[in-house]
Amino acid sequence: MQQECSCQCGSNKFSIEGQALSRIICHCTTCQEFNAAGFGDITIFRSKDVKTHNIESTFFKALKRQQVVERGKCIQCAKPTIEFVNLPLFPSLTLVPSMNIPDGPALPEPSAHIFYHSRTSEVEDNLPKRKGYALSQLEFGIQIISGSIKNLFK
Repeated sequence: MQQECSCQCGSNKFSIEGQALSRIICHCTTCQEFNAAGFGDITIFRSKDVKTHNIESTFFKALKRQQVVERGKCIQCAKPTIEFVNLPLFPSLTLVPSMNIPDGPALPEPSAHIFYHSRTSEVEDNLPKRKGYALSQLEFGIQIISGSIKNLFK
């Protein structure tokens, strides 16, 4: 499966060549700042499954001192484009703002809300809502591991 994706203006293009591990709604203050919204809706892939075509059109900025996530915005439209995560004991991950993925096989349904204690408004859905740093990080890890296991059997 391959799906073509881009930032909102189309300047940053990339291809997804594998299955998503998960899709999460993150309400942390860093995602709020990065997305200029109340939350970030991100779809998570193994980095080997995402091929960037013109990464030089992306501006990366650290939003925290000890950054494990490189967050990139388009130089043209200044919208979130792509994020890279390097965590110990995990494969290299790429987070794609879900708005940058056209409806199709690479865009799964969201599976959980994390950092819900930082939300700017209530969300009425049946997804799990994890509050606090530890429970939010645990949920993220569980989603990565369960998505990886599911992808092994596809």
